[in-house]
Amino acid sequence: MLSPDIKIIGVEPEDADAMKRSLEAGRRVKLKEVGIFADGVAVKQVGKETFRLARNFVDEVITVSTDQICAAIKDIFEDTRSITEPAGALAVAGIKKYVAEHTLTGLDLVAVTSGANMNFDRLRHVAERAEIGERREGILAVTIPERPGSFRAFCSILGRRGITEFNYRYSSEDKAHVFVGLQVQDPEELVDLLEKLRRKNYEAIDMSDNEMAKMHMRHLVGGHAGHANNERLFRFRFPERPGALLGFLSKMGKTWNISLFHYRNHGDDFGRVLVGMQVPPDEKKAFRVFLKELGYSYVEETDNPAYKLFLG
Repeated sequence: MLSPDIKIIGVEPEDADAMKRSLEAGRRVKLKEVGIFADGVAVKQVGKETFRLARNFVDEVITVSTDQICAAIKDIFEDTRSITEPAGALAVAGIKKYVAEHTLTGLDLVAVTSGANMNFDRLRHVAERAEIGERREGILAVTIPERPGSFRAFCSILGRRGITEFNYRYSSEDKAHVFVGLQVQDPEELVDLLEKLRRKNYEAIDMSDNEMAKMHMRHLVGGHAGHANNERLFRFRFPERPGALLGFLSKMGKTWNISLFHYRNHGDDFGRVLVGMQVPPDEKKAFRVFLKELGYSYVEETDNPAYKLFLG
């Protein structure tokens, strides 16, 4: 017999919670469909014997999101240098959620981990979502004025926070919509930043829990910009360190308007950035001086057919 001091908690993915629903209903429930991210535990209906054992011994079942599972995979790797599959990390994700919800300290907690059926396609997705699952990355949609210098003013408010992603494309003559990912220490830091942006009269929306934004919009910000006259496109290599973007914008000043900006942190020594700038023909010489003094490696892509087809 188990000691009464021991509590057994089951963990399931939010999109495959057959056991939780079955225990709540007092009978085996059959789901219409299940998510397959944690495919090792994704069943439409639990087995008879499994259900009997769970009714007798499991005290509670909690569910976790895909992002929370990804964060648990990262935690296990950082602690043990081993990589589990999503189903294998499920228990760690559950313990983290349970501890956070009940504000527990000073307890002995055991997570049963198993399975390492992982491939690079799935690992890429895990790496992308782990920081959000840990609440150490925030995704914001911010509206800024469309005028030279406004991008720099916005980045000054962000300060020296690590930027994980930046997406922007010119869309109108008065407003610009920026999609930005930021490294934060905890959720409260993101709340404070949102409040600071709103005090500065920026329209800012937290997209960290917006599934469409996380899965699709962060890769789709772009399109043709009919009013982005005299636009030139460049690929830059920024030093991968806090403040590199702000340094770039400070050297550029308010001389040229940025009409396109895309950056994603790939964990490399350099940040790969795509920038569109509106440079009138009579300012080409001054622009060449700016590029030389900037000192960042770059390649001009204004004649790239991909740019002409999809962005120009």
